[in-house]
Amino acid sequence: MAKDYYEVLGVNKSATQDEVKKAFRKLAHEHHPDKGNGNADKFKEINEAYQTLNNPQKRKQYDQFGQSFGGAQGSGGFNYQDFARAQGGQGGGFSQSNVHFDFSDMGDLGDMFGSFFGGSRGGTRTARGSDVQVEINIDFEEAVFGVEKIIDLTKRVTCDKCSGNGAEPGSKISDCKTCGGSGRVVRAQQTILGNIQTQATCPDCQGEGKKYEKKCSQCHGTGIVHGSEKIKVQIPAGIETDQSIKLSGKGEPAPKGVAGDLYININVSSSRKFTRVRNDILSGLNISLKQAILGDKIEIETVDGPVSLKIPAGTQSHTDFRLKSKGVPYLRSRGRGDHIVKVVVDIPRSVSRKQKKFLDEME
Repeated sequence: MAKDYYEVLGVNKSATQDEVKKAFRKLAHEHHPDKGNGNADKFKEINEAYQTLNNPQKRKQYDQFGQSFGGAQGSGGFNYQDFARAQGGQGGGFSQSNVHFDFSDMGDLGDMFGSFFGGSRGGTRTARGSDVQVEINIDFEEAVFGVEKIIDLTKRVTCDKCSGNGAEPGSKISDCKTCGGSGRVVRAQQTILGNIQTQATCPDCQGEGKKYEKKCSQCHGTGIVHGSEKIKVQIPAGIETDQSIKLSGKGEPAPKGVAGDLYININVSSSRKFTRVRNDILSGLNISLKQAILGDKIEIETVDGPVSLKIPAGTQSHTDFRLKSKGVPYLRSRGRGDHIVKVVVDIPRSVSRKQKKFLDEME
């Protein structure tokens, strides 16, 4: 059953060229095979629809004859993937038989097509390992001042026997005969435009350009094994719960490729003494009625240690006193928040005659 290109892109038949392009960009980003939830078949279908509807002349033919119009242009129909497959030429397009197709207006989607259809714009693609995510708990004070932690991860690691190259130590390593050590092979393809040469990853060496006389007996030629790794991480001062730290290249390695990243999610334990509000620290202080009336000097505790706080005479209950720069450091910048002390006056439940007389005389 013929596909409806308008339905594939999710646009009406009256859609403008800009609307067609906008719909294509959105769907191509969503379904690109390099994404975790990508779909290669859907990606090809979207590209095929876009190549038709984005060209006014082909769109007019499609509206008149439907999808079958491509069959009149040569045996087997017109292969729209040829456009993307050959986009490795200069300027993001390619020329053949005095016809030039330009992909430069597609922005980063040009790179997307090149990576999927074998274009040489970015050179040989490098495999990338999986990202790893862990969660660690730190104390309130550790979050305030920062701390160094050692994380023990169980994951795939680089083989220590072959150092990740997949060859048995001492065995001979030579250039791949299929690609001559380049990691790429050139293929000629017959299209409606004539013969077009494309590059693809060498099937024998998987793009590495090397062949090994004997595979590593520990990793069986993959260059990676299951193991553990201790990783040192510096937790910065001022970090909060649910914030994360990224360590590039500390995730899982890929066979003959680069490692993914390590994401460390932070969980900060609460404090029995202090409460944090952004970069300020809050604490409470109970004082007697006498201290509130006559004033006093009281030692209070902060994250920096004991500090003397002057309570002026006549202090009202629930008065806030602000200790400048005694709070939490600003994350990755200079300065600190404040420590705010809320004073609560304890009112006695009963008073003696002497205390009552004193209070009466104060009025």
